[in-house]
Formats: sequence, structure tokens, C-alpha cells
Amino acid sequence: MPEFDIEAVTRQLRAAGCVFAEDEARMLGGSARSAGELDELIARRVAGEPLEYILGWAEFRGLRVGVQAGVFVPRQRSALLVDEAAALARSTPPRMVVDLCCGTGALGLALLTELDGGPAPLPDLFAADIDPVAADCARANLAGLGGQVCQGDLFDALPRQLCGRIDILLANTPYVPSEFLSRLPPEARDHEPATALDGGPDGLALARRTAAGAAEWLAPGGSVLIEIGTDQIPAATALLTGAGLRARIARSAGLGATVAVGTRAVATYGP
Repeated sequence: MPEFDIEAVTRQLRAAGCVFAEDEARMLGGSARSAGELDELIARRVAGEPLEYILGWAEFRGLRVGVQAGVFVPRQRSALLVDEAAALARSTPPRMVVDLCCGTGALGLALLTELDGGPAPLPDLFAADIDPVAADCARANLAGLGGQVCQGDLFDALPRQLCGRIDILLANTPYVPSEFLSRLPPEARDHEPATALDGGPDGLALARRTAAGAAEWLAPGGSVLIEIGTDQIPAATALLTGAGLRARIARSAGLGATVAVGTRAVATYGP
């Protein structure tokens, strides 16, 4: 592996406004096989291309998740979805997990990796995304776990036999209100698909559809977990309770993340 002047690369990236210039310089230097290739990688980053597209992977919960150009890059704050799902899984081992709006499949991959080696067998994993490029990316990432990836619009993408059988439904639906898309960093706004960013007028268009369908698709006692913005807590709670689910909110100050959790009641019978 050739040695590069990482300090010089850091200065170039810092001048371009890269917040984590030193870390990015090391990663770019570790990916380049020649000085000329490194110059090309630096030029792409300085032009605003997401680092993950340049490297071909993103770090998420200690995993290297493959990322293709044009696919939503997993955010570190989404680790709260995995934390909450893992806690549910340890309490009641799931048999079926679905990663909806899966993008790279990072959430399903991280959850099953977390559960691997535990006392319970690993659950079956399905993932779905409306974007065919994302679905292809997720297939590559989940192949080692035997995860099945479907392409289509929310629940329409899933095999009908999963209806009423999903124990954990991860839903990283977009939640940026349409009018605020122009305020997103150029990395996201100019490179990631709008379908993965645009949450509609109030940011909850897909969350609303997910909540509405969840009660039918969840197993009794199963839960849907939806990432939201802090200002969306009242509306998201109303969406879940309106769908007949028991709602709670999980927050992480460290991650700057908020997750709305809706749980389907377990059927009870009289004596």
C-alpha cells in the first residue's frame, strides 16, 4: 500500500469545508492505490460527493455496509432504531423481522448481527425499498444472512404470507418536510434519492401509511419502529394510537435521535 501525505490531504479537505477532514483523509488514503487515484478521490470529495459513495461503504454500528451511488447513506442516529429493536428482541425473541424503506439494508444487517450468537435462533429477515438500486444494494449486504429483499412501495413489496406475522418492523421512512429539502446539506440534497428524503408536507407522509398498515402486518405483540423528528412526536404518537397500536417514544440525546414505537396488542380472551 503506497504512503501518502495525509496531512496535505487533510488540509485540502478542510479547506473544502469537510468537518471530519482528518478522518476522511485517512480513509481516502487507505482506499487509493496510487497518487493519481488519490487525487481523483479528493477531487470528488471536494466537489461534494458523499464520502460513502467514494469509498463504496459506510460504517454503521461497527459494520462496513456497502453503499452504491444514488442510495440513501445510513445515518449514525438510526442506531437508535437498532438499539430499540434489539431490546425488544431480547425480551421476546422474534421469528420475523422486516426492514421497510431499507436503503442499503443497514438496519436489518445490524440487528441480526447484534442478535447473532444469542440464545434464540436468528429470525427470518425481509427488507424492502421502492428504489430498485437500493434493493440491489441491500441484496448484496444481506446475502450473508439469508435476508430476502423485495422492491416495491412499502407493504405492497412484501409477500402476502408475511401479513400478521411480523414481530419487528423497522421503518426508516423519510421525515423531512418537503419545504425543508432545500435546506439539507448538498451531499444529501444533490446526491441521495428524493424518495429517501422527502417526507411530504408535514414530513410524515410515509410514516402515516406505515402506521396505518402496521396493525394488519404485525404479529400480536409485534412492534413497528419509525424514526421521526423531535417536533413530530405528538403527530407520530397520534398516528400510532389512531391505528390501534400502543405508542411510546424513545429518544437518545447522544445520537440526536427519536423513534416512535407502536405495539400491537396481544389478543386476550375471557375465562
